[in-house]
Formats: sequence, C-alpha cells, structure tokens
Amino acid sequence: MSVQIKSKADCKYDILSLGEVMLRLDPGDGRIHTTRTFRVWEGGGEYNVARGLRRCFGKTAAVVTAIADNPVGRLLEDLMLQGGVDLGYVKWVPFDGIGRKTRVGLNFTEKGYGVRPAVGCSDRANSAAAQLKKGDIDWDKIFGVDGVRWFHTGGIYAGLSESTPDVVIEAMQAAKKHGTIISYDLNFRNSLWKDIGGQEKAREVNREIAKYVDVMIGNEEDFTASLGFQVEGLDDQCSKLDTTNFKKMIAAACKAYPNFKAVATTLRNAVTATKNEWGAILCVDGQFYEATHRPLLEIYDRVGGGDSFASGLIYGFLEGKTPQQTVNYGAAHGALAMTTAGDTTTASLAEVEKVMKGAGARVDR
Repeated sequence: MSVQIKSKADCKYDILSLGEVMLRLDPGDGRIHTTRTFRVWEGGGEYNVARGLRRCFGKTAAVVTAIADNPVGRLLEDLMLQGGVDLGYVKWVPFDGIGRKTRVGLNFTEKGYGVRPAVGCSDRANSAAAQLKKGDIDWDKIFGVDGVRWFHTGGIYAGLSESTPDVVIEAMQAAKKHGTIISYDLNFRNSLWKDIGGQEKAREVNREIAKYVDVMIGNEEDFTASLGFQVEGLDDQCSKLDTTNFKKMIAAACKAYPNFKAVATTLRNAVTATKNEWGAILCVDGQFYEATHRPLLEIYDRVGGGDSFASGLIYGFLEGKTPQQTVNYGAAHGALAMTTAGDTTTASLAEVEKVMKGAGARVDR
C-alpha cells in the first residue's frame, strides 16, 4: 500500500492523538434531565482512538491534551491512567478556583432506545484543551526526537476554539516533516460549529487541514458538512443504497486532495437507536474494499463506534494487513465497541478477530 509507516524501532509510540478528553456523565438507562445518578467515563473522539489501539490492540500510545489541575482534572487523569495511554505530553493548567479561565469539559450522553435516539449535551467551552495555542507544544521533540509512527486528530478538536485549528496544523506540519503518517476523522458536530459560522466555517477550517492529511476518515454526513462532498441519492436509508454512490463521493474527495493516501467511511442506517445496519468502505490507491456488511447490528451504546472503527483501521495499517483485512478490523472493532457502555472499547484483539471470522454469539465458556 502507499501508506508507508516508520519502523517501530525508530519510534517511542505507535500512535499519538491530539484532542480534548472530557468527563462523560452517563445516566445509564435513564434520561439526562430526570436522572439522579450518573456513571462517569472518560472520552473524546481523538483520545478514544489512541486508547483503543492501546487497550484492544496492544500498541504504544500517547495523547497530547491539556487538563485543569484540580480534583475534577485528577479524576479525569485517574480514568485515563486505567486506559493505559501515556500522559507524558499532557499540559496541566493551573486552576483559578472557579473555572473562569480554565476547566474540564463535560459531556452528558444518554444511549437512546428504540425510537428514542441517543442524545448528547456538551458543557465544554473554555476548557484547558480548547485554550491550547500554537507554540504551546514542542512538536519537533515529539515527532523528531521521541518518534511517532502515526498521528491522529480530528474535526471535534478543530472546532473547539479559534486557536485549535492552528494547533492541529502546526502538529501536522511537524508530523509530516518527520515522516509520521497523519489521519484525521472529520467527525462533524453541529453543536460545535453552529455558533461560530456553522457548516461554512467548518468547511473553511477542514478544507485547509485536509491538505496535510494522509488517511481521511468520516461518514457521509462528515464529508458533506466538513468538506462539501455529497452522496448522490442519499436519504435516511443511506446504507441500503448501492455503495457505488459512496464510492463516487470518495473518488471526488481523492481527486480534490491528491495527498490522501487512503479514505475510509463508515456506513450506518439507524433502523432504531438499538438496531443499526453497519458497514464501511476503504479506498487505497484508487481501489475500493468493503467491510463485511452487518444488516442488523444490535446497539447498546453507539457513542465511540466510529472512533473504534478508526483504531481498528489504523491497527490494520500499522500491522501491514491487506486493505480488505484493514477495513474489516475497523468495522468489527467498531461493532464490538457499541455493545458495551461508555465511549471507549472493552474488546480484545481475539474478540475482534473472532467477529471478523463470522463467529456467532453463543456463550464463550
């Protein structure tokens, strides 16, 4: 494949992610606005990818982020330590006593059930990670001295503040200079962009960032909202459509951005909140590869499914798997991640490969 990855012997980390890590407050089977108890998780679109590669696939992983140095931030740290991602590049920001200047982002998320969709409500403005600025991180040390094989970030972090797109581009320029592969998950979130220019601003930011990306990831909504590419004939039953239309969209993106070495998109049709069609397409060197189509995937908690797809996909690239295997690792890992609570994976590599082989759900004793 055209995705040429640096040797593990030359790098401290297989994967480095840049992004905000939040506390997720989960009402379980209840609703955000009526519950009296929440379960606490850590999560963030970019971080989840690094954590998945560490916990499921055994890769060395680190994260670049910033966290307010108070008891809430240390709770976040404690959760992240359980995930096994190296925190050596975390910037701890002094707390002002009340959160006027910096804070930990919160994400309230309910899973949904049947005809009631999942709901997310973020409370994350002015977080420490959102206030990172160009020049705050020594990227040349990270990529040039320590060494990183793969760098991942995404459109969630790019949409957090006026300064975060500059941080993303600064990191990508350093990664490219030192031969690190760059992946980017478009991950469009209307709530992030609607008060700062909406889709027009999202496209302005993401089109500039896309010039530096080697492996672009997203679903059809992401490609439309963030880059302006559309799937012909798209409707609510998107994954039931002939994938020819999705391939046309991907081909258009590759033509517009010849720097893309690979493009991957997930395919999802939410029949209900708890029953989804699920699939994926990977394009490498102009050739398309489709993951095993799952016409009726039962969902327990859909949050993080796309991030786990990304980590499985990156694992396939890091291990030199074939493109067909690579997209199947991504789709299988994403499917498994949505069978458990929380943003992050609890799957093992053995479980992923078992699903890839089409194993059933009989009890494993």
